[in-house]
Amino acid sequence: MRVMILLSLLINVAVLIPVSAGLLVDAPWAAAAYGDPSPARGILLSIYAAILAVSAWLLIGRNAMLVAPLLLVQVVYKLTTPITVGSLTNPVVISNLLVAAVHLVTLALILRNLAGQRGRSAIA
Repeated sequence: MRVMILLSLLINVAVLIPVSAGLLVDAPWAAAAYGDPSPARGILLSIYAAILAVSAWLLIGRNAMLVAPLLLVQVVYKLTTPITVGSLTNPVVISNLLVAAVHLVTLALILRNLAGQRGRSAIA
């Protein structure tokens, strides 16, 4: 579980640093993937920056109970992007689905660990 938490958080940081930077400076690839600068793209940058900051902070402590809600929200929005974008070929949708798969494994391990802890405390 700890390795997967570390992996999920590192993926967030590794993906969101260049993506946020590209959105911030309006890199050509960012415009191609996310569209022209707009208020909506600015809001998305704010969301990405928040996820990046929280992920970096959680790398220090890696408290599973704090990591789980972050990953859960990410999985929900990442799994809905094919519907909201209307495509499975968009590079952002593809990367979202790949990251969601990793985060789902991490969440499953966190939940399994939590269930095991509750089972042990009920016995004690």
